[in-house]
Amino acid sequence: MIDERLKKQLEFLLEIDKMKSLYRQSYIIHDEARGDSMREFEGEKALYKRRENDAEHSFHLALFAMTLAEHANVSVDVLKVMKMVLIHDVVEIDAGDTYCYDTEGYKSKREREEKAADRLFGLLPDDQRDEYRALWEEFERVDTAEARFAAALDRMQPMLLNYSKDGISWREHGVSFEQVHSRNALIKNGSDKLWEYIEEMLREAKEKGCFAE
Repeated sequence: MIDERLKKQLEFLLEIDKMKSLYRQSYIIHDEARGDSMREFEGEKALYKRRENDAEHSFHLALFAMTLAEHANVSVDVLKVMKMVLIHDVVEIDAGDTYCYDTEGYKSKREREEKAADRLFGLLPDDQRDEYRALWEEFERVDTAEARFAAALDRMQPMLLNYSKDGISWREHGVSFEQVHSRNALIKNGSDKLWEYIEEMLREAKEKGCFAE
């Protein structure tokens, strides 16, 4: 007899595989001088082989949480933060990735993502459906220490990639220093230490011409 609970769990996990095909605006770090070998996508400049996908982003954030938890403003449940960042973008399977500086796209973002959360978390057994949905909602509200730290990491990671790639995504989308600084200031709600580092990095990025004029 097929275990219905296991069947639902595996159905969810197979659906989540689609995150590997959802590409974000941040480019992965690639060093041609070191001889890194990456697949080159049609239409992409050879220097910037490809963008990261949602699965890579979420994996990277989980490692950020493990490694940087000591810098949170208050003590956090690291496992809970890791769970949050691993599932926070699951909804993009249905809702798509809304670029953070796309003001028009943000108008329908919440509606699209709630509908996606209903379907995707609904694939799970009831107890896990409720747990994952609660974690996702908590991340969206940013009203707990764990959610504030998770949100800080979610803002920090793409900026580090962008800085390492000379601001390619910022320049491609015509994003200014002021826009980036303003949007990401909430990092300090999760970690003053990380925001201090990012502010210095952004000043250097501005001096290097990494933003749109």
